[in-house]
Amino acid sequence: MLVILTHDILPVFSMLALGMILGRTGRVQRDEATTVNRVAFLVLQPALIFTLISAIDWQTFRADALGGYVLAQVVLFTLTYLLCRRLFGREPLESWLLAMATIFVNTLLYIWPISVLIYGEALALPVTAIAAWDSAVSFSFFIVTTDLMANPGAGPGRALRRIAGNPVLIAIALGLTVSLAGLTVPEPILTACRFAGAGAAPLTLLALGVILSGQALTPTPLVATIAGLKLLAFPLLAAAALWAIAPPEHWETLFILTAAGPSGAMAFALALLHRVRTDAIAPVIVWTSLLSLFSLAWLA
Repeated sequence: MLVILTHDILPVFSMLALGMILGRTGRVQRDEATTVNRVAFLVLQPALIFTLISAIDWQTFRADALGGYVLAQVVLFTLTYLLCRRLFGREPLESWLLAMATIFVNTLLYIWPISVLIYGEALALPVTAIAAWDSAVSFSFFIVTTDLMANPGAGPGRALRRIAGNPVLIAIALGLTVSLAGLTVPEPILTACRFAGAGAAPLTLLALGVILSGQALTPTPLVATIAGLKLLAFPLLAAAALWAIAPPEHWETLFILTAAGPSGAMAFALALLHRVRTDAIAPVIVWTSLLSLFSLAWLA
């Protein structure tokens, strides 16, 4: 456990911590980090997502295990949204993103690199399956629904143009087309995408750390509830669903490991993009990132 923590998990987490230190000390300003985050989102993440999705052999995925994981996502998302709206009285869009924070794990930029370091790329296939699902389906769903909720009067035409021009969605569509059609991507394009995609995780985590360093991190009742649902309820729901399905033990272990990961940064990024209050979303990401360090090391 200690070796996994020090050799595989902390090196990835260190980029987020370094960003917070640089932000707190004023070495990197918020506007600079925002620019870096935008470049990573527009250029590096699409390259990483395209490389991942285009190379997927969908027949190797356990559809039953993935279905159980998705069921746990749906149940917890619904429960969290209703809690935020009815118990805590938060606005619909903030409640939507807080619910997203309980089920959208930082898989692609955090859990997937860690699992590859621990198990190797071949044995990390279950995490790759969830990363592909979250990138191709979950993230697309939240990009589209958040945009529609934030701009209810914009009209379908303008909304479709904004959504169609999103580079992440374009990368997802291209990757799915290549993988499902069995096409071969020219090696120079793959090399360029791998080269660019390698910088997506460290730059995004670094920029996120800087941006989060300026946020109040007080664990309010709402923050504690969302973090608890993410770190405890989601892994338990996933474990229950997988127990009923009984997939191979390796798939069950890595699915629960992924469910126990920290909240994904994209809920915070979407909140910034649509000017939604972040006084709860930001601390949730920080606290789940900190508290998941030891649970991830133990589960791995």
